[in-house]
Amino acid sequence: MKQMQPVLKKTAAATLALAMLAGSATAAMASAKSDQGSKNRHDDKRGKNGIHLNYKDVNGKEWKWAYGSIVRLASQGVFNGYGDGSFKPRNNISRIEALVAAVRLLGLKEEAEKPENANAKLNFKDFAQLKKKYGWAVGYVAVALENDLFSETDAAVEPDKPATRLWASVLLVKAMKLEGEAKQKMDTELPFRDAKEIPAGSVGYIAVALEKNLIKGYDDKTFQPNRPVTRAELASLLDRVDRQLPEEGRAQAIVGKVETVAGNALTVRKADGTAETVAFDGSVFIFRDNVKAPISALQPGDEVLVRTYEGKAVFIEVTKTAAASAQFVDSGTLGSFTLGPDGKLATISVHKTSDGVTHIIIYDVDPNATISGGAGLSPNANVVVRGSNNIVKTIEIQA
Repeated sequence: MKQMQPVLKKTAAATLALAMLAGSATAAMASAKSDQGSKNRHDDKRGKNGIHLNYKDVNGKEWKWAYGSIVRLASQGVFNGYGDGSFKPRNNISRIEALVAAVRLLGLKEEAEKPENANAKLNFKDFAQLKKKYGWAVGYVAVALENDLFSETDAAVEPDKPATRLWASVLLVKAMKLEGEAKQKMDTELPFRDAKEIPAGSVGYIAVALEKNLIKGYDDKTFQPNRPVTRAELASLLDRVDRQLPEEGRAQAIVGKVETVAGNALTVRKADGTAETVAFDGSVFIFRDNVKAPISALQPGDEVLVRTYEGKAVFIEVTKTAAASAQFVDSGTLGSFTLGPDGKLATISVHKTSDGVTHIIIYDVDPNATISGGAGLSPNANVVVRGSNNIVKTIEIQA
């Protein structure tokens, strides 16, 4: 098996999502019940358009603490649900499932599925059993091994063993390339009543996990290191790690401020000043104010991250809501107006005369702005315009 340099930065999450969704392989991390192709194996739920974010057993009210994490990770193709439309948030997660998710979080899915890794021969005591039962995951284990996600003393993968809070914490600290920091904190006095249940060689990892806010203790001041981690809990942990990993960019994702929401499309103004318009997928999932929201909830000025699939927006997260709308009313005579590529009104100029001086104010016009009164727009017509954030929403033509 070829040697690889440890990856220090994750590949853009959206690139990962596109690669996973567009690929023909259905190797899923949702379940590791049997080998690839087995009828008992549970594959990712991707839906008719290649991605599925609405799970029948997860809702924003009951699972508020994990809802956003579950949806974000599914939109990236890191951690998905089952073919029956469920996520099974209460189910305990196995080690093989957690390993696969960690590798995908690092952007190494394509690497893991290369033939040289998928067909690797590894020196674990239980490799034969691993290959027989989880042949589809061999490449992921190989890449995890090459990227130091295992300890030097690990003699077996133990894929079916539950991922405990201790094991998952160590795994994710390793995924963040913080092993050096962990080793420097091995003498940390952990603030838990059951701290003695944490092996001495793991103390530093738990200290770093606490410092990075990856995991917390319980209200009774225990850590419960041997308690199994559920799928919902792992989603929350992975999401916290994801937010702290370095980014190399967000290819296949659109990041910026909402400029307009018109009809079935969204226009986003990016940091470089360019604007990009993308149509909504029929099942687009919008996450705003930590809840699922309708398209109508999107507001000009909202800062968003848009993930696309086959050219359409399938996931939109409002990372920062727009400031409260600044309402305005203005009046004067119509100067001129322009139309956009779609033939709709794009800008309008209003002329106002004060103390013998004519001032010209140019407004952007919402594509869905309404026009009332008079026979239509014509130069020198008296108009009253109303809107918010300098975008005209209504135009009233006065006699």
